[in-house]
Amino acid sequence: MFADLAFLLYVGHLIADYPLQTDHQAGHKALPGVAGWRANIVHAATHVAVCATLLVLGAAVLGCSLPALPALAALLWIGVTHSVIDRRWPVTAWMRLARQDSWAANGGAAHVDQTAHIAALVVAALCLSA
Repeated sequence: MFADLAFLLYVGHLIADYPLQTDHQAGHKALPGVAGWRANIVHAATHVAVCATLLVLGAAVLGCSLPALPALAALLWIGVTHSVIDRRWPVTAWMRLARQDSWAANGGAAHVDQTAHIAALVVAALCLSA
């Protein structure tokens, strides 16, 4: 069950982070102020909506039921963690702490960002499959 849920959440993440993310969201989600937060929250809400849809479809196809409260908690976790990670300061702070300044300057931040998102999805899938 964990692998199925993790895969569904990962596919949802890919759909929301790439084909459904607008240029405006990508360029503004980390900026300070109302416009930055608006772009960030709409992008995170897209993740929640896509992952919720895939969880409902996946549960139907797999013939299982997901308890409502853990599913809502997992979706809230996905939305909040996605929003915070996409503010970019957690990735910057991690790379500074890990002494990855050179890698950060050469495109490494995108990989650390995606790794953080996937780790959050794994936590959500673990909670849903417990």
